[in-house]
Amino acid sequence: MSEARPILLAAGGTGGHLFPAQALAVELARRGCVVDLVTDSRALRYGGDFPARAVHSVSAATPTGGSIVSKAVAVAKLARGTLEAVQLLRRLRPLCVVGFGGYPTAPPLFAASLLGVPAILHEQNAVMGRANRFLAGRVDQIATGFAHLKDAGSAIAHKCVHTGNPVRPGVIAAAAPPYGDFADGRLRLLVTGGSQGARVMSDVVPAAIALLPADLRGRLDLVQQARGEDEARVRAAYAGLGFSAEIAPFFADLPQRIAQAHLVVARAGASTVSELAVIGRPSILVPFPFALDQDQAANAMHLSLSGAATLIPQTDFTPERLASEIVAAFADPAGLTRRAGAAKSAGLPDAAARLADLVMRVAGASPPEPA
Repeated sequence: MSEARPILLAAGGTGGHLFPAQALAVELARRGCVVDLVTDSRALRYGGDFPARAVHSVSAATPTGGSIVSKAVAVAKLARGTLEAVQLLRRLRPLCVVGFGGYPTAPPLFAASLLGVPAILHEQNAVMGRANRFLAGRVDQIATGFAHLKDAGSAIAHKCVHTGNPVRPGVIAAAAPPYGDFADGRLRLLVTGGSQGARVMSDVVPAAIALLPADLRGRLDLVQQARGEDEARVRAAYAGLGFSAEIAPFFADLPQRIAQAHLVVARAGASTVSELAVIGRPSILVPFPFALDQDQAANAMHLSLSGAATLIPQTDFTPERLASEIVAAFADPAGLTRRAGAAKSAGLPDAAARLADLVMRVAGASPPEPA
């Protein structure tokens, strides 16, 4: 392995953490920086696609929920992960550690604070998660995905720099085509539930399509993500209507699917909201209701206030409500076009460059050698 000192990115668990880290890695590599990734075992399956010199793993776990015993086991695993991260940082001698949230970020950032290595925390959501709140006092800067971080106290606020959420190069490419017109009278609807899918979409969307007037249903082009265990029943529901839809558990080309849509129905994870804004597409957002920090609700509110999105709490996300929203979309294509423009104006396509600028400033401050 090369002896060049890397920028060490810490992320794990889900695409929501890895995607912005990936976007930053591409931008840093473009600037000639060496990038390594540290994650946990769950995310190693993504490692082959991550643009890093090397991918490292440390122990991590989530000490929330479950029994006292499971919490104690999780804390012990995080302590072990911190020791592993200390050894890793001593070996790599990174110029800076950049964390992207989630408990796999905790050991590397905690190790960085122990060794005096400069560190940045990137908070993707509009409200800071518990793991990031725990780490906030130990980092030099906090990069925020949204302009306003809800409930951030003064100790956190003074470290915050608004960079936006870095989006993958594929998202930037998908943002180039203009919003589609309605010359053929058809409405292109995309339904997605995040990287793991969302069962509520499989429960509600087919029933909503069944409630549409037959003439509107005949002018609807639907692409829907359905979890693997739900796919068969979703297909059967549409077959019973004589309605053709494209159904899959996962779309590798999701940015292009967003770009092709007139309207998107989705969860409100930070990556999803940021991609909708950068690409510039109107949306109906249904935040995940069981998150401890209600981060998706805060994210959805950001796009809702811009006029780009309709926020529907899951308790109100019924077939009747969704059917009425689809009917309204058919009736007001000019309104959809305005909402697309509002989404675009809320996007930050240069977020990766803004975050890379911050990383270079922090990393270039002559960091001390790890002990």
